[in-house]
Amino acid sequence: MKGKKLVTVSGILCMALIVALLPVISACGPTAERTLMIGMTTPSSGPAAEKGSPMGHGNLDCIKYVNEELGGVAGYQVEVLWLDNGYDASKAVTIIKRFMDEDCLFFTTASSGMMSAIMEIANRSDFPGFACFSSPVLTHPPEHIYGQTPDYGDDWAAFARYYLENIWEGPGKPKMALHLLSNATGYGARDAARAIAEEIGIEIVATEEHATTTSSEIESLTRIRKANPDILYISSTPAPTAIIIKNAVELGMYPGMEIACGHASFTKALVDLAGADLVEGVYGVYPTVSWGDDVPGMAKMTEYCEKHHPDDYGNMDYIIAWAQSLIAAEILRLAVQNADIDDLTPQVVEEQGFWKLRNFDVDGLHGPVTYSPGDNRLSKSVRVFQIQNGKLVPITGWVEAPLIRYEDFDWYDK
Repeated sequence: MKGKKLVTVSGILCMALIVALLPVISACGPTAERTLMIGMTTPSSGPAAEKGSPMGHGNLDCIKYVNEELGGVAGYQVEVLWLDNGYDASKAVTIIKRFMDEDCLFFTTASSGMMSAIMEIANRSDFPGFACFSSPVLTHPPEHIYGQTPDYGDDWAAFARYYLENIWEGPGKPKMALHLLSNATGYGARDAARAIAEEIGIEIVATEEHATTTSSEIESLTRIRKANPDILYISSTPAPTAIIIKNAVELGMYPGMEIACGHASFTKALVDLAGADLVEGVYGVYPTVSWGDDVPGMAKMTEYCEKHHPDDYGNMDYIIAWAQSLIAAEILRLAVQNADIDDLTPQVVEEQGFWKLRNFDVDGLHGPVTYSPGDNRLSKSVRVFQIQNGKLVPITGWVEAPLIRYEDFDWYDK
């Protein structure tokens, strides 16, 4: 009997101790156990893998840094549901549905092409997301999709103005030909040219399209050659851009006319694929700093890149993806700061995270990030580069990209 009584008393004391500890367990539990889940998708295989692979690495290396060195976001670990879309629109549609089904708070894509394939679903579901590389169609009109950096139309406008002010020496208007990837990547440059080329003083004399899988553009370039352009502007990804430049050299068009590229193709992969000698002197636009630039985030990013993915060093696509993950972490931080952790939904994160972004400097890796009502571009600055001795060398400082209100034109999105 005495033994039974002792057991009973011990049990009561144990229960009392558990009850006493419950508030402590409850208070510690969410931070220790709950995660903040986001979806990320990159074309790490398929026809754009030369871009998507280093971008996926940059995304996930940065999240590793945030979780392991910064302690996560407000004490919560960031959990990433990362999926390879293969630069395939049908896969991207399946992926966006999975992100929503698995309760991701928001999502990111690398490319405008994949975002344009899924933006209707995301907008209809009030599910926010942002793309590293953006096209006007993603953010005009502004809904729930955001562009991390200036879009492909902004690229064209920034370079066109630079060309007129610093390169063009002839009388009258310079003649420009466009060679465009047959998706949002190419159409962004097309729409910008359509909107403001006449206003700023450039004549568009030819427009050709190509596929991501093209193996020759001799025929299209032969048509362009007949128009005798002063400059060829290419808005595409690295592999087809390399083919177009090689073909232009074969046809004797380059050197002779100038060639410039939008930021989707203007990276180390272009030099590697085409060969440094063939792309010498080619111009391009890109929205980040270069490797080795003296900015606060360079040392840590370089450390992770060299440790985990050394082959990506020198590729600016790694930089923009690393910066994308820093922005994702800042959105989460703002949302947790401005809303109760238990109330977080995609809609709350958009209002209390995305919409609260104010001059976030992304460790200096690209222009500051700010949400402005009516302008879903988060960063608004680019630089003009030129390939010199196989290196992508900046030849301007940061150039602000003014907002072009495409939705005000009656031809837009028709």
